[in-house]
Amino acid sequence: MKKELHEANRLSWNAATVAHNSHKGDQAAFFRSGGSTLFAEELELLGDVRGAAVLHLQCNAGQDSLSIARLGAEVTGVDISDEAIAFATQLSAQSGIAARFERSDVYDYFRDAQARGERYDIVFCSYGTLCWLSDLQSWARGVAQLLKPGGRFVFVEFHPFAMVFDPAWQFHYDYFNETPVPEAGVSDYVADSREGLVPDGQAPGVQGFRNPHPSFEFAWGVGQVITGLVQAGLAIDRFDEYPYANGWKAFERMRDIGGRRMAPPADLPRIPLMYSLAAYKPQA
Repeated sequence: MKKELHEANRLSWNAATVAHNSHKGDQAAFFRSGGSTLFAEELELLGDVRGAAVLHLQCNAGQDSLSIARLGAEVTGVDISDEAIAFATQLSAQSGIAARFERSDVYDYFRDAQARGERYDIVFCSYGTLCWLSDLQSWARGVAQLLKPGGRFVFVEFHPFAMVFDPAWQFHYDYFNETPVPEAGVSDYVADSREGLVPDGQAPGVQGFRNPHPSFEFAWGVGQVITGLVQAGLAIDRFDEYPYANGWKAFERMRDIGGRRMAPPADLPRIPLMYSLAAYKPQA
């Protein structure tokens, strides 16, 4: 585990989170009027969450956490970014949707929650989470340990095959890469994705954002993810791939094919840009 790189990422996310939320307008009003940031894929995988204890790992600024809480779940959101958790806590209060938020490195949270005896019906995480994890096997074990017997893990992520391309769709990065990849810092991808990530309309917000803090990303293939979860004792009962990415315009000329699903330009072959899986912890 590379905690010094996690700390660098925390600083980078703190800076980026301010820029991201500057483009989202009055989010409290959005939620008070019944808004939700969940896509159809998450809603289908989550199913009926009424009364369920849900742990949302790497919850960012809490918008998806509150969307799940509105469905009747008791939600705990965890994120490494101080700015994200402060924003999520404030948004919960201002929107009137109850949820608990805790700032923590996910690995520290696994240790502390295990010591407190916490267990959840559902562990959930989505979109751009795995690339910040320096130890995939410890992550998988942590997820499994915090699930109740019969509890479910629900996961949606951008496909690692898409991560081999640069913004112009040229092959650039290794799919198999055991070395952390240094980046210029977490970008203002919310501004770049425009309406894709702001369902109620994008506000101008911060312009020309340049992150002063570098970041470090880790590459994990689909096989590594599945193997890690199975070795941690979870049983995978669903795995799906999608030829689009929800909300995120990561590459040039991406187009909305409906429902804020962003696909490659029509002159390029369809490739997997996103995947999901659902797993459960067998009864003892």
